[in-house]
Amino acid sequence: MEGIRAVEHAHLATVDADVRPDTPGAAVLPGQRAKPGPDPVIRPSLRRRLQFWRSPEGQPGWARPALLAITALAGLAYAWGINSAYLESFYGAAARSMAMSWHNFFFGAADPWGTVTVDKLPGALWFQALSLRIFGFHVWAIVLPQVIEGMLTVLVLYRVVRRVAGAGAGLLAAVIMAGSPVVILLDRGNISDSLLILLLVLAADAVTRAYTTGRLGPLLWAGVLVGFAFQTKMLQAWLVLPALYAAYLLAAPTASFLRRLRDVALSAAVTVVVSLSWMTAVTLVPASSRPYVDGSCDNSVFSQVFGYNGLARIGVSGVFSHAGCHAPSKWIVTLARFSTEHQISTAGVNTAWDRLLHGPFGHDGAWLLLPALVSAIAVIVVRRREPRTDPPRAAVVLWCTWLVVLFAFFSAGRLINSYYLAALVPAVAALCAFGARLAWQRRRSRAVRAGLAVTMLATVAAVIALVPGYVGVRVWIIASLVVVGGLAAGILFVSLVPRHASVWALTVGPVLAVLAILLGSAWASGLVVMEELGPFDSPYATAARDQVTRMAADEFPQLQTVLTQFTSRLRPDVSANTIETTLGASDDMLATGHEFLPVGGYTGEVSAPPLTQLIRYVAQGRVRLVNVATQPLTRSPDLLWVAAHCAKAGSYYYPDARVRFSDFTCDPADAKGPVRHAPIAAPFTGVSARRGSR
Repeated sequence: MEGIRAVEHAHLATVDADVRPDTPGAAVLPGQRAKPGPDPVIRPSLRRRLQFWRSPEGQPGWARPALLAITALAGLAYAWGINSAYLESFYGAAARSMAMSWHNFFFGAADPWGTVTVDKLPGALWFQALSLRIFGFHVWAIVLPQVIEGMLTVLVLYRVVRRVAGAGAGLLAAVIMAGSPVVILLDRGNISDSLLILLLVLAADAVTRAYTTGRLGPLLWAGVLVGFAFQTKMLQAWLVLPALYAAYLLAAPTASFLRRLRDVALSAAVTVVVSLSWMTAVTLVPASSRPYVDGSCDNSVFSQVFGYNGLARIGVSGVFSHAGCHAPSKWIVTLARFSTEHQISTAGVNTAWDRLLHGPFGHDGAWLLLPALVSAIAVIVVRRREPRTDPPRAAVVLWCTWLVVLFAFFSAGRLINSYYLAALVPAVAALCAFGARLAWQRRRSRAVRAGLAVTMLATVAAVIALVPGYVGVRVWIIASLVVVGGLAAGILFVSLVPRHASVWALTVGPVLAVLAILLGSAWASGLVVMEELGPFDSPYATAARDQVTRMAADEFPQLQTVLTQFTSRLRPDVSANTIETTLGASDDMLATGHEFLPVGGYTGEVSAPPLTQLIRYVAQGRVRLVNVATQPLTRSPDLLWVAAHCAKAGSYYYPDARVRFSDFTCDPADAKGPVRHAPIAAPFTGVSARRGSR
């Protein structure tokens, strides 16, 4: 009680000081006007807010400065060489197209004319498009939102962990998050997962407030945040809901389980409403007034999300069985197979329970999975007798469920990229921080010191196994691990003898053990920054694999100069070229901001633009140059029509994929003219008839 009275007296003293008119301690009587003093007085709370580098009350003085330093270093790593970053051209071209008009912006148009959307929801692209509208087109302007989102994630994760484990654990989680190689790779590009992770960590923060206070408001806000995350990466955002709701159902101080269940149901309802809000709005717009929805055969955003980006991702076939789609052209399939066989992407890595533990996936995100698992088990065992509402145990349940669900999904899912694994890192960072805090608090226990030493040695062995033999710095990695890990293990094992368990040993041993555990991830992260790798690269990958994206980034300025000179002579309403698939046209649209009319969407299978619209473009003189795959022959109805009616201008051969392309020039008269090339008119007739029956 005396402590409470002391706090009250201090508060009253502060209030009295805040209302002084002109002299210290003078009170303002009723009806009396305060006289302005010579120096304005700033309330202590406001002064502390303005001094953002100072830790808030209740936190150690070193916490805020250390957190800001970690965040600044993270931003430096994410932004290093930002103007020469490799851009995923499909998303980059869409962001540039969306920045050109608010119509394109709202619908997520993939091309400047707004003929087709991207094949995902455009939540993250909105921020990239806004950045381009503010700063103009620069590579760094597209990457900047992801840099900021990554830095904010570090700050938010610190707050989430600090709520239940203190500032020290929060800082360790922030260090692991900021320095994870897969996170650095992700935030150095223009991939939507940066925003997804930020929103989901914010949702975890809201749920943490909910289960520690029992208030419904933060839980509903978590539902809103997951709904926003759905706009960014669709169904993947919902994968964390079991983790969020399990923690609330377990630990919320509300006595009635049925009431907790009701709260979760309300939050889930909010999530669904927010998630489907934009999709519903787009559906209500007439098809003639918006771009065609890519990733669907029926121009439906619901088909795009739940079919093409949902069922197809878990191996359900027949997503494109609707009459509005046609079979993909053989050359597209051949090129995709070539990319997979030459390890240009990780989409061809076979599904397996352990595929995230080795190879390119392991190089990105497997460094700290073992200590995270050990930490989760240790905390749950130690706190098993605590009350139901125990916050640290609930936090471990949240992050452990998060990690298990996403790990299982990424292990079994088809067509995943390495950067997907960045979504595992917040859980890994939080669990490792909880384990380190437990080990530090109980470092006087011989069992804890022995367990820490064994975990550290196992992690060091796993890191050595992860680093391939062809890596030039492997000897230095092994040497640093042997030195730091050996020293830590020696101190910890010697301290198991009671007479050697000095304060020095109990302090230095655990610190060195944690450092040895983090060394593998630190080496990989340093390599990522020094070699300026991006989301589609991987630390310790072969030079041939990383060279693909590095060459593309280095050649982009020259491509931009050449294509801009070419398109500057064209009217904005004239397509510079017509290319099968949006992906095939994306490099050119990204470089110029001019229309290179894409046919068939991302996979070349959808009817966008419809044949009638393409013929209309030709009649209006808006489509002149068209690129067509002639060996093997395209299956696109639009391009088959072009090959049958327009004049052939030249050909070239793509030897890697064994594909021959031909350029055709179309005149307005070709829209109503006779068939010029009878040999390829026959396959067009059959396709046209099938489309007509639709």
